[in-house]
Amino acid sequence: MNEAKLKSERHPYLIRPNRTIVCLSLPILLSLIAEPLTGLVDTGLVARLGAAPLSALGVGAGALSSVFWIFNFLAIATQTEVAQTFGRGDMEGARRAVSLALLIGIAISLVLGGLLYAGAPVMASALGADGAVHDLATEYIRLRALGAPAVIVVIVGFGALRGVQDMITPLWIALVINLANIVLDYLFIFGWGAVPALGVAGAGLASSASQWLGAIWMLRELKRRIGLSRHVSWRDGFKLLRVGGDLFIRSASLTIFVLFATRVATQMGAEAGAAHQVIRQVWFFTALVTEALATTAQSLVGYFIGAGRREYARRVAISTTLWSLAAGFAMLVLLLAATPIVLSAFVPAAAVSVFHAAWIIASLSQPLNALAFITDGIHWGASDYRFLRNAMMMATAGGLLGLQLIASNRAGALSGVWLMMALWIAIRAFWGVARLYPGIGDSPFRLGIPRDGAGR
Repeated sequence: MNEAKLKSERHPYLIRPNRTIVCLSLPILLSLIAEPLTGLVDTGLVARLGAAPLSALGVGAGALSSVFWIFNFLAIATQTEVAQTFGRGDMEGARRAVSLALLIGIAISLVLGGLLYAGAPVMASALGADGAVHDLATEYIRLRALGAPAVIVVIVGFGALRGVQDMITPLWIALVINLANIVLDYLFIFGWGAVPALGVAGAGLASSASQWLGAIWMLRELKRRIGLSRHVSWRDGFKLLRVGGDLFIRSASLTIFVLFATRVATQMGAEAGAAHQVIRQVWFFTALVTEALATTAQSLVGYFIGAGRREYARRVAISTTLWSLAAGFAMLVLLLAATPIVLSAFVPAAAVSVFHAAWIIASLSQPLNALAFITDGIHWGASDYRFLRNAMMMATAGGLLGLQLIASNRAGALSGVWLMMALWIAIRAFWGVARLYPGIGDSPFRLGIPRDGAGR
């Protein structure tokens, strides 16, 4: 038995699996929650400036969130590669993987930052902004574009540190970034002393400045915890870009479906659109719990596969799936119990009649959602990117077809949208589980199936 396998035998997961899963997942969940809470603070501060600045913030923040989210493939691929090399005991390989991801990400982000800065007016117009809203959104986008390289450094760093199962450092960095953002928001938006009041542009500047603060800290932690290397392989770079292509297609399919579902709901009228927005926001927020578990599963599965202990990776897959299912059922009960609170706090009176049935469907779909998320994380840890891409494309094709068949002028049409959302989630969950058990195709969880680690 080699050294990596011997080390894996002493992993805390094998001694206290449930405690290990909780201890790894909780810091991830807290770091995931930090950003949307800061977004609420941003919104509250800018709202004091009036309707036009708030609308501009919505346009700019929405556009940039979508653009930066595309680069999440760097975090996913880096986390899996680092987890597997960590499992093999190959820290030099981990250093090369992190350094390569940083170089590629920064190179792309410099180009992206230039395009965002130059194309900010076009982007604002494409999202329907005009007049004062257009000008303010353009300013916001341009100032946020200055932080693009820093965003990439933080994204890659989160993946790398989580790959070595350090979940605490990313949490501290996320908290500092978001706390700095809040403090700088107030300073730059309203001004203080010699600092002029910049309005909504100040929110953009605060975001970029806080990201650069986080990036500097992240580079320091990466150098201390993993190390950086000058010896990178461009062959590995092409592999990373190929993985990025699979993840980009998957992310694009997901985004297309969610946006199209929103479009269909909006076309049903203002009441349906408002109800859909409330349900969608709550749905995304509850997904953070299962996303945290999925990230933990990705790190543990990658580690044990790298160590050559696929049987332990399968054990991780089973236990994290059970945890995620339990979380999904807990969310189901919580959402149904919270129905009166959600109605009174978020749903306009005119939208109540179309809200109830769709809300119940969204609540009942929580266990399916949990299965879809956790199996994503498990298969990411096994570098099974192409399978996930194909499963998402299949789910999106079926969901889009179903959405096309909904008659928007019929009673209960919004319920149809959420039935299609549930179908879309169910297809993803089905293929994710089937890849685990019985292990369809060349599943990495079928013992005896050789894998090249390239994410076929």
